[in-house]
Amino acid sequence: MEIKTSEQFAEILESPKYLPCISLIMPFEPKMSLKRELDHKLKLAKNKIEAELMLNFSEEVISSILEKFQQSISNLNYYTHKKSIAVFVSPLIQKVYYLDMPVDEKITIDESFEIRDLIYSKKEIHKYLLVVLSSKWTKIYLGNTTQFIRVTSNVPDNIEAFKNDIGEKIANFSDETKRKEILLNKFLMHTDNGLSLLLQAYKLPLFVMGTVKTAGHFKAITHNAKHVIEYIHGNFEEKSENELHQIMEPYVADWKKIIQDNLLKQIEEAMSKRKLAIGMENVWKEASQKKGRLLIVEKNYVYPAYHSASPEIIFKQDEFNKNAFYIKDAVDDAIEKVLASGGDVEFVDEGMLKNYRKIVLIEYY
Repeated sequence: MEIKTSEQFAEILESPKYLPCISLIMPFEPKMSLKRELDHKLKLAKNKIEAELMLNFSEEVISSILEKFQQSISNLNYYTHKKSIAVFVSPLIQKVYYLDMPVDEKITIDESFEIRDLIYSKKEIHKYLLVVLSSKWTKIYLGNTTQFIRVTSNVPDNIEAFKNDIGEKIANFSDETKRKEILLNKFLMHTDNGLSLLLQAYKLPLFVMGTVKTAGHFKAITHNAKHVIEYIHGNFEEKSENELHQIMEPYVADWKKIIQDNLLKQIEEAMSKRKLAIGMENVWKEASQKKGRLLIVEKNYVYPAYHSASPEIIFKQDEFNKNAFYIKDAVDDAIEKVLASGGDVEFVDEGMLKNYRKIVLIEYY
């Protein structure tokens, strides 16, 4: 069930007579798990909720709220390809979101729904892309805290594939060094093209390994410089995947910084493509039109607001002069809009978005 009117939702949340508000956030991947396993986990969650409700509420309230909760989980979509669910239930509200984010299970029973809790429950999965360059080949890996997975692109990963493709005039150069440089640049350009396609599918931090010379050639021709977190210099041709993984450990130790640096790079790219909404009013408008792919907001940022004649337009509200269309926190409502339309949300440290009025929305492109 979807409640679309933000001011009605805010009024319900603020009213204590509509207690309790139950939030369940949990992994939910039917394509990866048996239905009976998911049903068992949902039953355990319901039992936990019932046990906690019994400490503070009457039998009548418990029976009513559990009935609504059961209705919500009984109608779950077991054909979804999402990774998790968020179930919000109160005496007047039943909402279910299917999300693309991995989460840890969390149950909250409180006087209000805290949509930010959903984002804070996201699992921190340390995924990144690693490109290993040599003068003869390239290898691309999808890395995380435990393993490497070799990723193939749609272009050859060996320089031999391009030796007959550099033109007779170039091939006849008497300067062999010059010929090798031209061939290497051509090879690296094709590698970069394949990498561009991968980065569309995996919007992850990117690291590049290679000798100073080879990495320098790549740096000069790449169109993906904005994605590179760091160049790691050295000769890695004979390194095993396990050795490469060990080399990467100190570079990904401060994962929070890596993620925030990567988010800033995504913001810059979206701005260059004119697909970035900056500031709460602009974010609200684009989120209302379901254009949001990724909402990025500073932690603890709140924005009391009110609607204009159009529900897609809001203005900042003086909290001591609330009008009939008052919104307690437009940031939480924007988060809800983005998640409901299939987008994602990330929080960053205070001050990280000082040049972007504390909140931005990257649109689909």
